[in-house]
Amino acid sequence: MHSLNYICTISIVVLFSLLSSCKHDDHAAQHENAAKEVVADDHNHSDEIILSHSMAERFGVKTAKLTPGMFNEVIKVSGQIVPAPDDQVVISARSSGIVTFAHGITPGCRVNSGATIATLSSKGFSGGDTNEATAIALNAAKKELDRITPLYKEGIVSQKDYNAAEQAYEQARASHSGSKSGSVATAPVSGSITQLLVQQGEYVTAGQPIAVISRNSRLTLRADLPEKYYSLMPQINDANFRTTYNDTIVSLAKLNGKLISSSSVNSVSQPGYVPVYFSFDNDGSVIPGAYAEVYLLGQSRDNVLTIPLDALTEHQGKYFVYTRLDEEGYQKHLVTIGANDGQAVEILSGLHPGDDVVVAGAIAVKLAETSNVVPEGHSHNH
Repeated sequence: MHSLNYICTISIVVLFSLLSSCKHDDHAAQHENAAKEVVADDHNHSDEIILSHSMAERFGVKTAKLTPGMFNEVIKVSGQIVPAPDDQVVISARSSGIVTFAHGITPGCRVNSGATIATLSSKGFSGGDTNEATAIALNAAKKELDRITPLYKEGIVSQKDYNAAEQAYEQARASHSGSKSGSVATAPVSGSITQLLVQQGEYVTAGQPIAVISRNSRLTLRADLPEKYYSLMPQINDANFRTTYNDTIVSLAKLNGKLISSSSVNSVSQPGYVPVYFSFDNDGSVIPGAYAEVYLLGQSRDNVLTIPLDALTEHQGKYFVYTRLDEEGYQKHLVTIGANDGQAVEILSGLHPGDDVVVAGAIAVKLAETSNVVPEGHSHNH
């Protein structure tokens, strides 16, 4: 009996020891796993960038969820803004003579319809002042018409003779400018002087173009497409552009822009390039003659990840984007980019749908990254 009690006591002690040992091992394993989780979490967010909510607001940091959508194929080329051909009016000399431009008439100046552009005089040249001769012819034609009119009413002069006298008077009046010192060239429409085709004091002949006026209501964008992309021309239907004097991207779609036939524009393109022309409304922000960086837009593709160009930062030839983890936490991502249309850029890798991307104020997050110190108590919550 005593032997049996002794054996039972020994068994209980051994069992308790084993249970204690198992509990200790389980507890140690739990601690080890917890430590691994902490290390893993610290590894995942060790590159977290901290930017306070107030500072983010101050520097205009904004984010947006990344969503796949439509994007056009893009061909980046150079181009120029030129006046629309149907928006220009040529002013020609009404008689031969020396050109004297009116005060203030220079390229770029604004003129109203009927304003004097220049006067022309042939005084001192063989044959005298042409306008003086037309004035004499006009006076003679008027006298003849005045003489024949009452005779026509009395039936003494035939209808044919009266019509001939009236026609002669109208022709003489059309040839005469009304100025004794010479013919006058006036603006037939309101607009801007885009070209002066002759020099001050130059002798011109009747009918010779002396100036060009543009209404400037419509402008033309000429894009110089390299010949290697000629096969893609049928797919091009729109464009964005940026002039050399402005960083703002202009969307033709927002200016009632449309693709027009190159044959309708009298322009010579550069060798090795095919001109592509777009007509658009002039809102006053674009200067005719300016050179531009053009983004020709072709066929649309769906399910493409894009971000605004302002969301992209660059360092040593690599491109980065920032995403927001929480109210004050941000993370940097190396991305591979595709085409851009001057406003948005295609993301090929490095981001995923649903990422909360910094689309404005990325430079502020970049500056915070270079001097980042995680404040005590800050943590990223899953």
